Amino acid sequence: MRDETFVGAIDQGTTSTRFILFDRMGRLRASVQREHRQIYPRPGWVEHDPEEIWRTTCSVIRETLGKSGIPAGRIAAIGITNQRETVVAWDPISGSPLCNAVVWQDTRSDGIVTALSAHGGIDRFRPVTGLPLATYFSGPKVRWLLENDESVAEAHARGRAVFGTIDSWLAWKLTGSFVTDVTNASRTMLMDLETLDWDPEMLSVFGIRREFLPEILPSVPEKPFGSTDPEGPFGRAIPVAGILGDQQAALFGQACFRPGETKNTYGTGCFMLMNTGRSVIHSRHGLVSTVGYRFGGDAAVYALEGSVAVAGALVQWLRDRLGLISESAQIEQLASGCEDSGGVYFVPAFSGLFAPYWRSDARGIIAGLTAFAGAPHIARAVLEATAFQTRDMFEAMEDDSGIAIPALKVDGGMVVNGLLMQFQSDILGIPVVKPEVSETTAAGSAFAAGLSAGFWSSMDEVAGLWREDRRWVPSMDGDLRNERMRMWKKAVERSTGWVD
Repeated sequence: MRDETFVGAIDQGTTSTRFILFDRMGRLRASVQREHRQIYPRPGWVEHDPEEIWRTTCSVIRETLGKSGIPAGRIAAIGITNQRETVVAWDPISGSPLCNAVVWQDTRSDGIVTALSAHGGIDRFRPVTGLPLATYFSGPKVRWLLENDESVAEAHARGRAVFGTIDSWLAWKLTGSFVTDVTNASRTMLMDLETLDWDPEMLSVFGIRREFLPEILPSVPEKPFGSTDPEGPFGRAIPVAGILGDQQAALFGQACFRPGETKNTYGTGCFMLMNTGRSVIHSRHGLVSTVGYRFGGDAAVYALEGSVAVAGALVQWLRDRLGLISESAQIEQLASGCEDSGGVYFVPAFSGLFAPYWRSDARGIIAGLTAFAGAPHIARAVLEATAFQTRDMFEAMEDDSGIAIPALKVDGGMVVNGLLMQFQSDILGIPVVKPEVSETTAAGSAFAAGLSAGFWSSMDEVAGLWREDRRWVPSMDGDLRNERMRMWKKAVERSTGWVD
């Protein structure tokens, strides 16, 4: 290992931050992960402390280098991947956040979304941005801050407020550069999907001045976004050479480089992306059109995406709020205590429903309870909820693209759950395939940084690093599959219209 070089990835997610080192074969060689607080000031509000995220990032970098014995001098480049849509507002002079970050799950901007939707509906801006009007995206969150947070509004008026997603915050703290990449910018509802630049009309709609937003650059830039401050956590200057929003990073890490290739990531939420090539496909079935990645000066590669707000977060809820399990990994054993869910369906619409429904008036329900149902049935319904929501996105994606998906590549923390993965294959009716390196989000940002820095020579070389680990194939009868989906959609219908 003396002469080996590595590529690092900062993976800043919704609940935790990791730093991972990958070798030239794309194998994970060292990693440290640390959680950060989830702040819930009011119902529907979700916040993070940006300074805590920065401190945690520094900590995992230093710990990874210390525990692995790999000196920073042998890191060729680093990439950043991040929770998307989460908004940070900070003072560029003092460097201090003006408020807590408003997380992608936060629904406080619902009034803004409702008012804008009254003129043209939720698809009013879809032709430009590829996105429906929803609290999910960054633009409404920024406008809410400008209208409701005095410190942000005052700083903005004095020219002392800038806004960015988490990638911009970390890149700024690491290098001093105020940048973002096309994938993160495509999630703000402020970027034109065709021009790949901030759209003047959208900036006007949300009341944001262009000079207070980061420069939009390719995910794999021709030259680095910047180099780390030698006084920072690495102790030397290292190129920051790749940035991808977490789900696009997983698409990249799964080597979905050809149109039609599709992956699904099972994390806090659940996110399915299909590579659609150089053309934007505008969804007619509740999906969003987004940028998949952009390599240097090449044309952007686009994707269709379906997003589920609550997947792994539902397991955490079962652990932390109900206490049915003490560790998330215990849910598989508990759910294995019954043959099926006993007719129980759990719709986890804690902050409304995302794709393909986009119903902010929905709230979570447990349907089909009888005296027969017990903890194992509820645990199984919790796991099945993720698979059902994935099937909803799967159907919409095939309808929009006209492409039959032959197999689904999967990644994220929940893929270790064999019960869930088998049910996922059963309810989709196609194979589900897990790669050897399941940390594909981090791998994607590392691949981007390594390609930019010349650590890897081509996309073909990176594609050759992807290796299959396990495959689940469907065994459920087709009639039963259809009946289970019919009852799931019935439960979803019951969850809507709850909020007036």
